[in-house]
Amino acid sequence: MNRRDFARCFCALAAAGWAVRPVAAQTHAADAEAPAPAPLPTATTEISFTSRAGELLFRAMALLGTRYQRGGNSPETGFDCSGFVGYLYREVMNLKLPRSANEIWSHGVEVARDTLEPGDLVFFNTLRRPFSHVGVFVGDGKFIHAPASGGAVRTESMNQRYWTQRWNGAKRIGT
Repeated sequence: MNRRDFARCFCALAAAGWAVRPVAAQTHAADAEAPAPAPLPTATTEISFTSRAGELLFRAMALLGTRYQRGGNSPETGFDCSGFVGYLYREVMNLKLPRSANEIWSHGVEVARDTLEPGDLVFFNTLRRPFSHVGVFVGDGKFIHAPASGGAVRTESMNQRYWTQRWNGAKRIGT
């Protein structure tokens, strides 16, 4: 990932309400007496770029703005919801997920909405059938997804009325 992509992801994480805390550097003898820096303010959710879930979200944020394409499963062709999730899990977790949101639902461990962790998959009924849409939970009540024709990969609040009325459940897969 180049610097421009890194900066875009970092800004997107901050805009989504994330607090990214730096990994502590090794201390050297000369630094031993230096005062410790003040802790950074944190949001409800913190991210560690050393975790697989953190890498999954970092990659997802790098894809913000990628156009929607029905049946799409790559940044070059665009994404639909399951293509987006499948791409992330294949690239980061080395897991091959089924092609449809409904089929993805059959994998992983179901988790309650109030115990969601970053990287969990969230499912919605958007086509008058259960588990017809999937996205990735990013924290603070937000998720990232490839929404619909004419749209692009974006983050949204799951607390919006549209999404709360269509909630089906969540799964944790390999994180």
